[in-house]
Amino acid sequence: MTGGSILGPLAAFVAILVLIPVALWLLKRTPIGAAASQGPMRLVAALPLGPNQRLLTVEVGAGEERRWLVLGVTPGGINTLHTMGPQADLPAASTAALPFAQFLNRARGAAPIAPKGDDGAH
Repeated sequence: MTGGSILGPLAAFVAILVLIPVALWLLKRTPIGAAASQGPMRLVAALPLGPNQRLLTVEVGAGEERRWLVLGVTPGGINTLHTMGPQADLPAASTAALPFAQFLNRARGAAPIAPKGDDGAH
């Protein structure tokens, strides 16, 4: 084989290698790719507790089988801390302003917890 006859197949191989990540990147950002990633699971809330620890509330299932799981995530594993029925979705603005402990207690129907340092006197 001469240098000119190998240049065509080599260029086609390099082009394919470059197109694969580009196609995956485009697929991730199109409605087709986004619809595929919307499976039977969604993150409802997350609370970092430390550098490698967090609490997650995850919604799993669909329809009547839908459940919320409160998960403890550490480097050693993932533990289910609580399972509950789906709660009414709060508007995004109130969810962002609501501390996770209050959100969780409200979702469970428990008494509200006053924020630290709030003694009621102003």
